[in-house]
Amino acid sequence: MPDTQRVLSQFADQTQACEDLGSPFTAMVCRVLATRLDTRTRFGKRILEWDGDPYPDNVALRACGAMHALARLGQEPRLTAAYPPNAADEASLWSAIAAALPRNDDFLTDFLSSPPQTNEVARSALILGGMLHLGAITRLPFDLLEIGASAGLNQAFDEYAYDLGEGRAWGSPAAPLTIPCRWRGPVPPLEAPIAIAARAGCDLRPIDPANGEDRLRLTSYVWADQTHRIVRLEAALAHAAARGRTVDGADAADWVEQKLAAPRQPGTTRVLFHTIVWDYVSAPVRARIIAARDRAAASATSEAPFAHLTVESDEVRGGAAIRLAVWPGGADRFLGRGDFHGRWAEWA
Repeated sequence: MPDTQRVLSQFADQTQACEDLGSPFTAMVCRVLATRLDTRTRFGKRILEWDGDPYPDNVALRACGAMHALARLGQEPRLTAAYPPNAADEASLWSAIAAALPRNDDFLTDFLSSPPQTNEVARSALILGGMLHLGAITRLPFDLLEIGASAGLNQAFDEYAYDLGEGRAWGSPAAPLTIPCRWRGPVPPLEAPIAIAARAGCDLRPIDPANGEDRLRLTSYVWADQTHRIVRLEAALAHAAARGRTVDGADAADWVEQKLAAPRQPGTTRVLFHTIVWDYVSAPVRARIIAARDRAAASATSEAPFAHLTVESDEVRGGAAIRLAVWPGGADRFLGRGDFHGRWAEWA
């Protein structure tokens, strides 16, 4: 049976998360939808009578993404005008939503069918730190394998520039974008060698950077009042599209098993990595990925090392744990913690 109260609780929790992460406008969208929607539209009925658990499905972000996508399309001028950079209060926002809903009920309802998908480019600053540590250990080029890659934008972490605070910087001035991230604590070795021998990624619903509908979907999940994130995402998408980069559409366990069973190129470090993916992967798929990882780790050599870099949430609130394991050896190293949106990193 649908549990409307649990749906509303999920909206309330997402509202608070948006406030905490600096998006008061998206928090307002969450509040307005939770308090004003009813079951007279397909969109409202599907949300309020959600078929499934609204927490792992994150129905609030699906709903906010749908509204943001419609606003970005520009076919509902009142709704577009209610979105940043313009100012709106709850009454005017709901008035614009209520006017647009009947004409776009099918579009908005269909948008809810896919889970929220992000490719937060600023997390590349956390990946960079982990890869610098890895480069200092193996001093070999990387063969990158990313699961939950979305559009694969974080695989290009080495092609971006970084402002790391306190006068620290990394990357070329000619980079397609610059990512600001405040690094605190004992920072990773900035002079460690980083070279990429190969890049590959997979996602259940891969985003093609050259496809307009895909770009709209991905951008719609960036919170509308965080313009800097949207600009950064658009620059990274353009960079990937210009290079013809795409991500494989595949189940993560199937893909990892296949990739890690392939012969390893001597003189390179094969790296399995992922950022804010693990919570969305089922227990059986996790088990298969770990088993494949362990098989690859057992065959690692000093000439062909293997590493697992993760940026994932844990029991500590307010950020993600950054961890690195390298084989031969396999010691699991806690490198530090980072902001979910890549605004800061606290290195251990």
